[in-house]
Amino acid sequence: MARPALELTPKRAEIADAALRIIETRGIAALTTSALAGELGVSSGAPFRHFANRDEILEAVVLRVEELILGTFPLETIPPLDRIQALLQARAKVVGGHRGIGRLMFSEQFAMALPEAAAARLRAVVARTQAFLLEALLEAQHEGIIRTDLPPKSLLTVVFGLLMHLVYTRAAGHGRVDDASETCATLLAILQPLPAA
Repeated sequence: MARPALELTPKRAEIADAALRIIETRGIAALTTSALAGELGVSSGAPFRHFANRDEILEAVVLRVEELILGTFPLETIPPLDRIQALLQARAKVVGGHRGIGRLMFSEQFAMALPEAAAARLRAVVARTQAFLLEALLEAQHEGIIRTDLPPKSLLTVVFGLLMHLVYTRAAGHGRVDDASETCATLLAILQPLPAA
């Protein structure tokens, strides 16, 4: 019988945020139960009042990341280029405020340590992001507001690559507040329709 999905209560979210801070400042290898307890200022057994085991803590971290990332999707009713820019800016802001998210997303060690269901959730967030961007690009091409000489999936590679670059630089602590705006301006220039021959 399948175990019910873990619910992200406020206390579990607090513990997940502490885990993300450890990942941000000390790396994934430092995410131990004693480090987590120290970050929270509690005894080493205290987190296990809210979780059955370490896997549940890791699941809560993924649920918290998913919650934060899904909150960056703008309304699908705004114009397509505005949606793309809003997503890039919101994602950069969230990762800049929670740099552990980016470190988690780019860490092979963490991916290997995750329970399979949690790893699948992270992959689903990436797939949803790509689908969101592709839909906006298709709509923009249909409206004639971006170039149509390249297939939408090729443009998606460029847009998603810029997004990943923003996330990576923010996670590494190298990004600046203005990076998202500059990246959006560059993206708009790349996507400009070609002049008529």
